Amino acid sequence: MILNRRRRSQLALLAATTLVLTGAGAGVAHAEVPPDAPEQLRNGDFSEGVSPWFSYGTGALDAADGRLCTTVPGGLANPWDAGIGQDGVRLTAGAEYRLGFDVSATPGTAVKAVLQLGSAPYTTYASVDATAGAQTQRVERTFTVPDDNPNAQLVFQVGGAPAEQRLCLDDVSLRGGEPAPPYVPDTGPRVRVNQVGYLPGGPKNATVVTEATEPLTWQLRSAGGAVVASGRSTPRGVDAASGQRVQTIDFSSHRIPGTGYTLVADGETSHPFDISGTLYDRLRADSLQFFYAQRSGIAIDGDLIGAEYARPAGHLGVAPNQGDTEVPCVPGTCDYSLDVRGGWYDAGDHGKYVVNGGIAAYQLLSTFERTKTAESADGGAALGDATLRLPERGNRVPDVLDEARWEIEFLLRMQVPAGRPLAGMVHHKIHDRAWTGLPLAPQDDPQPRELHPPSTAATLNLAAVAAQCARLFAPYDAAFAARCGSAAKTAYAAARAHPAVYAPAGGAGGGPYDDTDVTDEFYWAAVELYLTFGEQRHRDDLTASPHHTGDVFAPGGAFGWQAVAALGRLDLATVPNGLPAADRARVRASVTAAADAYLAALRAQAYGLPFPGDAASYVWGSNSNVVNNAIVLATAFDLTRDARYRDGAVQAVDYLFGRNALNMSYVTGWGERHARNQHSRIFAHQLDPASPNPPAGSLAGGPNAALQDPYAAQLLKGCRPMFCYVDDINSYATNEVAINWNSALAWVASFLADQGPADAVPARGCSATYDVHGSWPDGFNTQVTVRNTGSSAVNGWAVRFAFTGDQRVTRSWSARLDQSGATVTARNLSYNATIAPGGSVTFGLIGTAGALANPSPDLITLNGAPCTVS
Repeated sequence: MILNRRRRSQLALLAATTLVLTGAGAGVAHAEVPPDAPEQLRNGDFSEGVSPWFSYGTGALDAADGRLCTTVPGGLANPWDAGIGQDGVRLTAGAEYRLGFDVSATPGTAVKAVLQLGSAPYTTYASVDATAGAQTQRVERTFTVPDDNPNAQLVFQVGGAPAEQRLCLDDVSLRGGEPAPPYVPDTGPRVRVNQVGYLPGGPKNATVVTEATEPLTWQLRSAGGAVVASGRSTPRGVDAASGQRVQTIDFSSHRIPGTGYTLVADGETSHPFDISGTLYDRLRADSLQFFYAQRSGIAIDGDLIGAEYARPAGHLGVAPNQGDTEVPCVPGTCDYSLDVRGGWYDAGDHGKYVVNGGIAAYQLLSTFERTKTAESADGGAALGDATLRLPERGNRVPDVLDEARWEIEFLLRMQVPAGRPLAGMVHHKIHDRAWTGLPLAPQDDPQPRELHPPSTAATLNLAAVAAQCARLFAPYDAAFAARCGSAAKTAYAAARAHPAVYAPAGGAGGGPYDDTDVTDEFYWAAVELYLTFGEQRHRDDLTASPHHTGDVFAPGGAFGWQAVAALGRLDLATVPNGLPAADRARVRASVTAAADAYLAALRAQAYGLPFPGDAASYVWGSNSNVVNNAIVLATAFDLTRDARYRDGAVQAVDYLFGRNALNMSYVTGWGERHARNQHSRIFAHQLDPASPNPPAGSLAGGPNAALQDPYAAQLLKGCRPMFCYVDDINSYATNEVAINWNSALAWVASFLADQGPADAVPARGCSATYDVHGSWPDGFNTQVTVRNTGSSAVNGWAVRFAFTGDQRVTRSWSARLDQSGATVTARNLSYNATIAPGGSVTFGLIGTAGALANPSPDLITLNGAPCTVS
């Protein structure tokens, strides 16, 4: 791990009491360590690149020629001021070990290999001194370790030389001790349920792992043990994704709320769960609160999020940080520095990436925008101001917009300034020059920070998100909305002028996020600009794109940072706009067609997932693909009111909360047995007890059949796709946190909370028209008519609708009108309070049009119930 200031001072004190090494170098007889003794290090020959090796105080690590090489600055005060290491080294007390490595350094320096406890008090188990010169030499020592430790740390201390060094390591090996025991995950009871629970009126399904081929009898039991429902299961054969023989149970007919239910079948009792219409209310807040914990450039207030998460601001230039306030470009790419403070740390590292930040910010904005277009969102009261624990609460702006703004401000700072080459383009990312180790609080990161060159993909991400920002912030902060709108147009024009500037693959210190097909980004950006400004040029661009009529919903994942066309499609379907009616109908039909395909996949999967069961579908961040496909299902419900789609979205998340082969919830703090050791430098309790676990509501990446990290590759080799996951901080390929995964969870959590008990969808009892009778450059005249199509009179009414952007009501008649943000509520006067069956009421308004598009709303409600709008 990288060593913070406190730890470095502790190591300085420990240096005087370092354990004396016994072994060949000390002239003490030792039993020979067999050459086939268990190897305790991973990727010691660097054939798999640099992972899982970390460095601190050095230049970038390079393993291109089969050795691990780096540049070590001269003049460092102490050997431990720079190092190369590996965490998670397994040691057995009393066992013999042989440490060996090849080392060279030019012009030459002392190197110390230290095997130690990786956190305070940093006990040293053994150390090996070597003098590295220009010629590679082999160093080997044998020793006995005094303590058991499954997570020790090997560090090569390489600082302290007066001159800069080019240092290389190869064939690093630690053999001895006991082999790691075969990994057998604890999967608990064979009856797999959503450990959080089920909505009273929603689907309730479970999966039983069993060798039985005939239907099983099942019982649903109350917390007191009483049998409240029973039935027979459905055999499903061998599930392809898990390799298990399974049966499924459907107990949807039981609708009585309660806590502590269990399901019993085949002699097994499930984990307990609830049946409640408020199951997901807290998840909406928890999943959004994650973003505050990931903020860069601000002190995290423990009074808001919990004392264990309090920390100073990271990357503001306070030592040892070198800061994000004046970040230079990667050498040879630009001649200026930018202030790129703020934003969210992307995932388990301290990097900030525009294309990933863009999709995460988009999904938070979309979570709020849905409150204006979806009837079950009920106007968005649950996403208003003071609904999250944020420093901005109480500022009369919905908190979810405040959180999204923290990232958007960073994205705007990444734009190339006017007068510079590629002005208007957007830098792809900013991160440390070299990879850092675990754990590492943001304020303790000593690495230099570097801006990476602009890319067309990043530029179009900003264009899309800034355009969305312009319409959503317009009712709350006109100046910020205008800034977003201007940046969006500038970025779009710059991308059109430079349509093929691609981020390179590879590199050190951060992920590449490379993408060489940006036609989908062009489509998404054109859609958002059209929805915000309503201009013909953007409409022409989006309708000319092959993505406008193509199939943009992939079976294994509807969308992600590298495939964003579906974002444009979903927004064209849901956000009011001026597309011709036939084209809009086709766009909406494509969403329901994709939802139908996801429903078919869900029904075919014994664990109820809305994507295929083959290994190719279980990729890095597979859990986010489950959620994003659930978002398509939820959107189809918002468009059609067809409960099949709502129930599909509700059932899909059962997988996240325990109805899976591992019988665990992938969301921290949710479920009887949940992920808690996600890969993160900030939330690294597994390695450092002083560090917290991820906050409640953090989504783990999930099963990944490719096993791209050495820890998972060694532990899970040969796994069936659904078993390719381990809740261990060392497995970044299966167990990382990431902002774009949590943004998907936040969107669907808000949808789930909006469904309440998921009762039958009520018939509509009203119809409405919204007629614009006249418009002029800065205003419009509108008349709204609402008809009671029900069988009972309406006594007292409130009609609600929302503008898309910056429109404001300036005058009204035949009703009392109030406007909050973009939402308008019209209430009856004394003389027109009653609407008889078959009767109607009409009121009018005059408004200012502002600078943005002004389409008629798609959603008009009467006393909270939606009307059919024509």
